[in-house]
Amino acid sequence: MAHQRVTSTLDGVKEPHSVSLKVLRLSRPSLSIQHPLPAPSPSPPPNLSLPAPSASLAYPSPTPSNFILSPLLTLPPAFGSAYVGETFSCTLCANNELPPLSQLAQTHTSPDIAASPNTKIISNITLSAEMKIPSTANPISLPLSGPSPSPPTSTSGEETPETQIISQTSLQKVLHFDLKEEGAHVLAVTVTYTEFSPSSPPRTRTFRKLYQFICKGCLVVRTKTGTLPSLKSTSSNRSSTSIPPTSPSEETKRRRSYALEAQIENITEDNPITLTLVHLTTTKGFNATSLNWEIVVSDSEKENGGGEAELEKPVLAPGDVRQVCFLVEEKDPEDERESVEGENENESEIVDGRLIFGVLSIGWRGAMGNKGFLSTGNLGIRVS
Repeated sequence: MAHQRVTSTLDGVKEPHSVSLKVLRLSRPSLSIQHPLPAPSPSPPPNLSLPAPSASLAYPSPTPSNFILSPLLTLPPAFGSAYVGETFSCTLCANNELPPLSQLAQTHTSPDIAASPNTKIISNITLSAEMKIPSTANPISLPLSGPSPSPPTSTSGEETPETQIISQTSLQKVLHFDLKEEGAHVLAVTVTYTEFSPSSPPRTRTFRKLYQFICKGCLVVRTKTGTLPSLKSTSSNRSSTSIPPTSPSEETKRRRSYALEAQIENITEDNPITLTLVHLTTTKGFNATSLNWEIVVSDSEKENGGGEAELEKPVLAPGDVRQVCFLVEEKDPEDERESVEGENENESEIVDGRLIFGVLSIGWRGAMGNKGFLSTGNLGIRVS
């Protein structure tokens, strides 16, 4: 987990806490780098000791593992990098640090260990988490998911409280947070529990830990818009039997069209990505047509009358740039005539002197399949 900041004790108790907290980031494994040894010559010298075959593995071990991918995958040794558009996930684990019952039995002669005056009992352990982001002063409360703490087994046959923990157990929760902006993020985790013993009344203890990490940008999107020659809307595509002819003024009515270009650059240092989605969501009054890799059809499928080919998604290595283009057209006046009155579906949106086309959405996957998604602001062209 990124570096840990100062731990604060909110209840003023100076003695050590009976519960510890561990925060670990959840991330996918990566391919391990292997450096195999050269194969021995056919007739090695008799006095030359050859290395064991397992020495050529990334993690030599005398006992083979049943997990076939163990020498191929490795977990990140550190926190790693967090990028805008990805989902930050981590696990929170509150561990009971009290000695197990076996150790208490060696120091107490009483058969009822739980009734000893020095035996501490912990109950009502709760976890809460907040995320502080650069753009807001108030932290964001994060929902936690995971199993509830299982009740301990009672040796006397009586029911015990569901949250009571006597021996070494743990409470584990998982949180997810969508990273939407660059800069320093602070994860604050608060642990609250009740501690009591037969010789002292119950007391509520609380402590809090802060974890800071830096979120970096993954993609840079540069856009450019331009006006294309207007398309004349005629009645050639309409059936003369179903729709009556229109007036000459309507026949010559033109609808404007535009070209929207975007350059997508991977600005990471060591994170190749695969583009899975580049989509322009238009506003009312416009239709968008993608002019990118989705429209390519293989020759064999053309001959067989098939649909679009299953194409390989574009891969952006660090520093690579991919250019995409969309044809943006005003909705056909025929569609406007057929639309329900009062909905204003074909009215264009103008904000601060700019004709708004829509929002560009980009989705990708990392080297090991981790998902990412981001969307731009409103894109359009300035009108005079």
